[in-house]
Amino acid sequence: MRHTISLTVENKFGVLARVAGLFSGRGYNIESLSVAETLDPAVSKMTIVTNGEDKIIEQIIKQLNKLINTIKVVDLTVTGHVEREMVLIKVSASGENRTEVLRLVDIFRGKIVDVSPDTFVIELTGDEEKIGAVLNLLKPLGVKDIVRTGKVAMQRSIQHNTVDNK
Repeated sequence: MRHTISLTVENKFGVLARVAGLFSGRGYNIESLSVAETLDPAVSKMTIVTNGEDKIIEQIIKQLNKLINTIKVVDLTVTGHVEREMVLIKVSASGENRTEVLRLVDIFRGKIVDVSPDTFVIELTGDEEKIGAVLNLLKPLGVKDIVRTGKVAMQRSIQHNTVDNK
């Protein structure tokens, strides 16, 4: 099963290496990894996507919690969360392709961030399905290169439903 894990860690050297070591030591691949500091420059957030058996991922999460620099670990797979990915796509844009590429960029609410006589560079943000859909539509038009950020995710706020008994 695919898991999205959010880690809050101290922003210190070597933390990323120790986290990656936990996964590689158990023979699990990190499919995507995103790391950046938070509002507090002494703290960073990591979003890790991996694929594995639930029991092993549970053990990895327990081990992550034991790391000295770990503040909080959450398996977002089992909670409500919001996730996004950003992609840059270099696509052929010559002749009649230009109009079709512009139409697709508009439909998917993307942006053209670079233009040359024969290519566009498109910036697009969305969930994995949206990114996959636009790539499938652009491939026949001539995708030359892509760069993806990997997934970033955040746990949703808990919503309290209140009933007014007046």
